[in-house]
Amino acid sequence: MRFPNRILAFVLLVTFIASVPFSSAIAQDKDTRPNILFIFSDDHAYQSISAYDSIVNKTPNLDRIANEGMRFDRAFVTNSICGPSRAVVLTGKYGHLNGFVRNGNTFNGHQQTVSKLLQKSGYETAVIGKWHLKSTPVGFDYYHVLIGQGPYYNPPMKTTDGPVNHVGYTTEIITDQTLKYLKQRRDPDKPFFLMYQHKAPHRNWQPGPNEINNYNNETIPEPITLFDDYKGRTSAARNQEMTVKEHLTRFDLKLDPPRNLTPEQLKVWNDAYDEKNAELEKLNLEGDDLIRWKYQRYVKDYLRCIDSVDKNVGRVLDYLEESGLAENTIVIYTSDQGWYLGEHGWYDKRWMYEESFRTPLMVRWPGKIKPGTVNTDMVMNLDFAQTFLDIAGADQPDDMQGASMKPVFEGNTPDDWRKSVYYHYYEFPGAHSVAKHNGVRTERYKLINFYENKEWELFDLKEDPNELNSVYDDPDYADIKKDLEVELQRLQEFYKDDGTIVNFGADRAKLHPTELVRRFRFGEFDNIERSPYGTAVLCDGKKPLFQIPSTGKFSPDFKPITLGGFINPTAADGVIAAQGGQAMGYTMRLKDGNLLFSVRSEGQLFTAVGPAIELNEWTHVIAVLDRNAKLAFIVNGKKIKTDVKAAFISSAPADGFTLGIDGGSLVEDYGATNGLQGKMADFRLFWGTLDNETLQSWVNPK
Repeated sequence: MRFPNRILAFVLLVTFIASVPFSSAIAQDKDTRPNILFIFSDDHAYQSISAYDSIVNKTPNLDRIANEGMRFDRAFVTNSICGPSRAVVLTGKYGHLNGFVRNGNTFNGHQQTVSKLLQKSGYETAVIGKWHLKSTPVGFDYYHVLIGQGPYYNPPMKTTDGPVNHVGYTTEIITDQTLKYLKQRRDPDKPFFLMYQHKAPHRNWQPGPNEINNYNNETIPEPITLFDDYKGRTSAARNQEMTVKEHLTRFDLKLDPPRNLTPEQLKVWNDAYDEKNAELEKLNLEGDDLIRWKYQRYVKDYLRCIDSVDKNVGRVLDYLEESGLAENTIVIYTSDQGWYLGEHGWYDKRWMYEESFRTPLMVRWPGKIKPGTVNTDMVMNLDFAQTFLDIAGADQPDDMQGASMKPVFEGNTPDDWRKSVYYHYYEFPGAHSVAKHNGVRTERYKLINFYENKEWELFDLKEDPNELNSVYDDPDYADIKKDLEVELQRLQEFYKDDGTIVNFGADRAKLHPTELVRRFRFGEFDNIERSPYGTAVLCDGKKPLFQIPSTGKFSPDFKPITLGGFINPTAADGVIAAQGGQAMGYTMRLKDGNLLFSVRSEGQLFTAVGPAIELNEWTHVIAVLDRNAKLAFIVNGKKIKTDVKAAFISSAPADGFTLGIDGGSLVEDYGATNGLQGKMADFRLFWGTLDNETLQSWVNPK
């Protein structure tokens, strides 16, 4: 029997398909683009990695990445602080354009991110470990992240499947979950983009149970600038609060144990530290000897945390080898910024000085990167987003501000690669009191502008690699200074940094519906009396009437605020209500008999002065941050406008709401004993502004 040609062709095709193994047929549909494993630690100094010639420790597993790939000796960050660095990695934009310039901000997940773009291009995306951006991760098929900073032991974590409470050491738990994802959860037919992100070695450096006694019998070499006197620089270097000498706490030095350990963990902890603490009492140290002891105590715990990171990164690298994934996986190890291991007498980061401005970066890509390569091109965390997209073969959006490092990995650095890098730090006032500054670094020189202080520094990194003596006023460097000032201005224009910060929350604030957050009632207090306005409480000015954390309903982020009630003061000064501190918050108070309302956003203080308030009389007082961020008052139902334009609070304040006193870190400098003295009745807090009907029913109760 003869088959028509079309039927014969069909029969032959079916016969061929049937003869092909099922797995081979599936393999034809598998996406073979490289997997991307981005390993991110927190506060890891490049000078504490043996691939960077560390003199203080060994990191054999991290060294594998450098030895089998490329080590970058000039990798920099746009802003040396945790949250902003993470936002830059996700967006490929400086903080002033992604809206996240300081810790405490909330990342706007509605904006463009590299994780969303990789999802769209067919990658499976996941983030495991430290997130530290407050909002829920977006653009990720799977997340399993610490809540906020997260503890070193027994971390609660937020996942796509709901909250999970873990017991154990956080570095190991993050790795366990990473391996679980790689082995069980991911789609094997898709390439993955996995952000494997450690909390360690962030302050306060709590070692794991297996590393807690490392370095016990060693003396860690001291940096040559441990006893820096800051004489060669501006006042900014002297006025910080991050010295080993003065600012390490009892918890930092492990004179007090962590509070969240299980009994078994506490026993291991006490066994490790009790003997050391007893020995300290016998030493009776002071002066330089005490500084040296603090340095050893601090740096050993820091290195112990790195030992755990190194071991756990090794576990993941081993699995990549065992599973066969290593050949098609690009592995990137870096940190959100650098860190001070006693250099300049400091711990922490923030500065544009080299140890914090520069970050470790090691990349392994089999078949693409020549093993053992050392690169000196100026690269930045700004470049990661576009690098990931380029590796994935996805389009790089024009509004991203970095450049793909893929050609650099392959040894083909473009001719137009950057010759200078731009930096901008914002968090002042804030932790450690590091002044706001921006600047430019070239191959040899660094210019720093402490713009609010009106002070400049210029360093010749060839002649002064430790940055001890500014030559800004040296006439021999006049031409170099001029050139760098021109370059700084060029970079500010290129990166669109005109001093403004994109405010994703402004429109949200204007659209926010008015919500009664809390009506405070005083019926259960002991010190109460009847008043024409309901139950009144007597205020002694020494303790809060209510204390409520800045979480959930009590977060004023990007919300208009209306608060107030009836007061009958007996003193001309006193805080009526407050929430937050020197970075974010607001306070309503009396000063010299006048009503004041102050708002702090990103450390900036905005204050409006209202009318005088009579003593020993009942007055209804309201303070308002309206939908246009202007401050106003309403006194006995009469609206009083001001010319003060403030700013919306851009994230939940660290300190909660207190009524009758500012009971946390202070929004303004009015001292700890600052409370209202007199009486208070029917106090209310709204997110939003009031319509006239609601206002009048409050002011004139029936």
